[in-house]
Amino acid sequence: MRFKTIEHTADIGIEVEADTLGELFEGTAMAMLSLIVDPATVRDDVERELSLEAGDLEELLFIWLNELLFIMYADGLLFSKFEVKDVGDSRLVAVASGERLDRGRHRLDEEIKAATYHEMMVERLDEGWKARVIFDV
Repeated sequence: MRFKTIEHTADIGIEVEADTLGELFEGTAMAMLSLIVDPATVRDDVERELSLEAGDLEELLFIWLNELLFIMYADGLLFSKFEVKDVGDSRLVAVASGERLDRGRHRLDEEIKAATYHEMMVERLDEGWKARVIFDV
């Protein structure tokens, strides 16, 4: 999985490339998390299983990232590992692992409010997959 941040007026974005669709969804989640906190500082003591459905891949990616943000903010969790068990054009089953936020150990860098549809893209390449996501910060 490879990702980079991209410049965007008043927001922040990522572009992620991966060999498989599952790795793309894992990679976008990890890239988003890395904007919030250093993933190396987060243990994987707690697991959350997610089963999501959507109309297409862009909507599925949108729901995936926003559901992770909701869980993080509502339950005070940070994630350090993502494992996609099953993914298709409209369905995702995954496990996110992490721990409760510890302000003594976790330095929060960026507050991401939501993933947006603005310029969102999921694309199959000759050799893998690519996604772009812009976050509201």
